[in-house]
Amino acid sequence: MACACAGAVCAGDASPVHADAWPRATWPFPKDAALERRVSDLMAKMTVEEKVGQLIQADILSVTPDDVRRYHLGAILAGGNSKPRGTVTATVDEWKAASESFYRASMTATGDHPPIPLLFGIDAVHGHNNVVGATLFPQNSALGNAHDPALIREIGEATAAEVRATGINWTFAPTLAVPQDERWGRAYEGYSQDPNIVAQYATAMVEGLQGKVGTPQFLDGSHVLASAKHFLADGGTTNGKDQGDAQISEATLRDIHAAGYPPAIDAGVQVIMASFSSWNGRKMSADKALITDVLKQRMDFQGLVVGDWNAHGQVPGCTNDDCPASYNAGLDMLMAPDSWRGLYEHTLAEVKSGAIPMARVDDAVARILRVKFRAGLFEAGAPSTQPLVQKAGEVVGSPAHRAIARRAVRESLVLLKNNGGLLPLDPRKRILIAGEGADNISRQSGGWTLNWQGTGLKNADFPGAQSIGAGMVEQVKLAGGSAEIETDGHFTAKPDVAVVVFGEDPYAEFQGDLPNLLYRPGDDHDLELLRTLRAQGIPVVAVFLSGRPLWVNREINASDAFVAAWLPGSEGGGVADVLLRRRDGSIAHGFHGKLAYGWPSTAVVGQGAPQFALGYGLTYASHASLPALSEVSGITGEQIPVGHYLERGKAVHGYTFTLVDAKGASVSGDVAPASAPDGSLHMVALDYKAQEDARRFTWQAGTARLSIRARAPLDLDRETNGDVLLAVTLRVDALPTRGAWVGMGCGTGCEGRVAIGATLSTLTPGRWMRVGVPLKCLRAAGADMHHIDQPFAWGAGKGTDMSLSRVSLGTDVDMVVDCVKR
Repeated sequence: MACACAGAVCAGDASPVHADAWPRATWPFPKDAALERRVSDLMAKMTVEEKVGQLIQADILSVTPDDVRRYHLGAILAGGNSKPRGTVTATVDEWKAASESFYRASMTATGDHPPIPLLFGIDAVHGHNNVVGATLFPQNSALGNAHDPALIREIGEATAAEVRATGINWTFAPTLAVPQDERWGRAYEGYSQDPNIVAQYATAMVEGLQGKVGTPQFLDGSHVLASAKHFLADGGTTNGKDQGDAQISEATLRDIHAAGYPPAIDAGVQVIMASFSSWNGRKMSADKALITDVLKQRMDFQGLVVGDWNAHGQVPGCTNDDCPASYNAGLDMLMAPDSWRGLYEHTLAEVKSGAIPMARVDDAVARILRVKFRAGLFEAGAPSTQPLVQKAGEVVGSPAHRAIARRAVRESLVLLKNNGGLLPLDPRKRILIAGEGADNISRQSGGWTLNWQGTGLKNADFPGAQSIGAGMVEQVKLAGGSAEIETDGHFTAKPDVAVVVFGEDPYAEFQGDLPNLLYRPGDDHDLELLRTLRAQGIPVVAVFLSGRPLWVNREINASDAFVAAWLPGSEGGGVADVLLRRRDGSIAHGFHGKLAYGWPSTAVVGQGAPQFALGYGLTYASHASLPALSEVSGITGEQIPVGHYLERGKAVHGYTFTLVDAKGASVSGDVAPASAPDGSLHMVALDYKAQEDARRFTWQAGTARLSIRARAPLDLDRETNGDVLLAVTLRVDALPTRGAWVGMGCGTGCEGRVAIGATLSTLTPGRWMRVGVPLKCLRAAGADMHHIDQPFAWGAGKGTDMSLSRVSLGTDVDMVVDCVKR
């Protein structure tokens, strides 16, 4: 369409972009005639099919080395749940073997077809966090409080070495989001709400990961390609919605959310990843004005622009396996984890038809090849021949890297309250360490830890790591004191002080989106523990684990000292370093952290002045007491629907989801894939409306069942007296004629089941539906609605193949089970 906005770049009907008003950057690489000859010589030998293959990135769970060889794919990735052998606990050696296999496939020459080494990307976002035994650094929202770019550079160097030691050459980091709404489920991936901090850290992390441009270390065998992400304004979406729409002015987009990109480009970042999100209704993955005119031209970015996980499929008119609009907007490579084959076929056809101009293809391929040449991939050889890979056991999780991580923990802790100078603690005293986070490495590490969501893990999955409680116990015992970990707060001898470690459950991306900043609405378990200990005359230190500031005024009031520990990662001993004195009474490490995010005074985003402003943080030299804070959250009414049990394939907080076999043995359903102990029921992750927001179940025997249990019994009698349904969002692919049922449990020997096989048999296979079972029917079947401890159970016959995304109480469904006539 014609451009009617003078002096601006137009794109469709969305907001114009005034490219000449954006900051410039300086691509730090001079023109290189030798490099350009290598690129042009190689491209002259490539077929159209080979060029198209370079434009596509596939996930290791959906692609084989033979596929890489056949389709000449330019890149692969290991997504958050993608591991060699399909297991969360894949070892360093298994990662090395996988990278070796894929590399050799890419380098197999056939006829005149030139071998081109493969890019292998991974989300090493707080260390090499997909690998068992790796060093896990604090998450980015913690690191922002350290205000220490030199530390960030060291973290980047250590992360790069561990990634390279497993044969992988590319990480999807750093995140340069500037989160403005902590309800966003990815807020912990941003260093700060302050664009100046993000800009400083952008340079430091890019140089740490890649090495400094102009030095021998730049992209040598100890460094990896970095990816600045997610371009643009992923942290500025309305209501903090992940993959949402940033309804903001161009000035805000430019001055706040783009702050990290010019310094990243100046530092020579080789890859920039486009965001899932939109700006004023226009998807970033097809925004030519921002990708081409601003990023590539105004900011002079000459590297590779890659898409996010099937993000192109959200562009209007596109699907996961067909999106010429994204290529034409300026994306050079599309991340098509499980849709790569269809994308290859459609893209090839569109290149041949001219829908994607050959000039655009050649530009994209040239950019990809330049990145590969700069990274030395053509000379590096197979992973198994590289020095760092050969000594991977000494590199991954090395003492030197763990020491950096432990220092990062110390520097990122923020002291919000220390009434009466309770901290630092005397390690010679009797200390109780309580709370659900006291001895839980998974909880203190957060999402993107061994799996996408960081859930379903145990301490044994983290060899070499240390929980916060274990770190406390170690130091107290060395000093001659007494320390015990009792998560429920019980004790045999009254302690001199209690350290209570609690906080958010792990989450990632949209699974962490919140409606407000209330901490665990409707669940006062942690608050009651704090109050109970204090009521017994025990001074209480609260250590709060979270990816973001939340409204915790009640918990702060119930504590004598309150520490924002964020998500510190694998080196929990760093917390003890700061909380405890030396045996001789001197202070080994004080508090240095200053808030990189303002701490809210209410649970309503943007309401009132911050409780603790940006830059706040006490030290041991501070002696002021914090007065009691207001316990009025600003939130009224019910904040979560009554009976909200399963969301996006996962149990909501306060509930547990398990697969149960015929003998009653169970396994957690938090992480996919999973199987009932006897193998009779198998579960895998499935994409419904978003990545892995559903679970697919197959029954090998008709005695297995799904079960969601509540932490405390529920009284659903009021709901049962109306027309409320137990509503299930499901898809049936195969169902025996008999055997399917839905139930509610109400204690030992108490259960109500309703047969639903006849209803499900009428559904169209493969179609998602919302099916409801009247609570009245479950009560009539024997469920005591005053005492429901299992609000959802599901059994089915052998051969059943069905998927679930959401389970809740409600009335809005597509079909109601006729349980009267069953």
